[in-house]
Amino acid sequence: MRGLRAAAAGAVACLLAAGSLGCGGGGTASTPAALKLQREDLVATVRALERLHAPIAREVAATKGAWPLIANGLPEQIAPVSRSPQAQAAALAAARLRLPALLGEAQARNLAGPAAQISGLVRSYALLSARGWKLLDATLTQIESAPAANARFARANAPLYIESIYDAHFALAQVGKKLLAGYEKLGGPDGFGAELSKAEVNALARVYSEASDRLHPHVGARLGS
Repeated sequence: MRGLRAAAAGAVACLLAAGSLGCGGGGTASTPAALKLQREDLVATVRALERLHAPIAREVAATKGAWPLIANGLPEQIAPVSRSPQAQAAALAAARLRLPALLGEAQARNLAGPAAQISGLVRSYALLSARGWKLLDATLTQIESAPAANARFARANAPLYIESIYDAHFALAQVGKKLLAGYEKLGGPDGFGAELSKAEVNALARVYSEASDRLHPHVGARLGS
């Protein structure tokens, strides 16, 4: 699971790097046809993000409710976490996240321009959140029921999963910035016309923002703690 988290977090870092596209994703909109395609992909991605708003809002709210229990690592007595309705609700909300096909790995390979970058961030969020909560839940069970040596090993690795949950919401919080930048890069209101207004983009950028989605406090769990 360390490798899984590292790969996903690496994808987030790659997508946040400088450049108009994600890693390995096409070139600039150097022709009218390429520009048209990138605009169409961004409009389709916006509509997918709008459909995702409700389930993502539920997951974010649930995780924020549980975050104070785990932000600084597992407590000595883990019952407050393992039996917490907040943690159970967060794990369930993350497990129930289903991305629209457009944002899934198979179709996302065909997205061009800013849409490809935004899609990668959303997939990283969904993967890290669901896996982080699933593995943390398994860790809590092992600490409670496994032999002492196994329980110590499980506790020592819990920060990996806690940090994955934090990284998931960090990735999600970057979507709005990338959306605003991509919209302006591809021509803004003049380029998109009635297909995608500045008001729509601004509203969605507020939904997928640091103010809405970042977890506080910053993750304080440390590997081996």
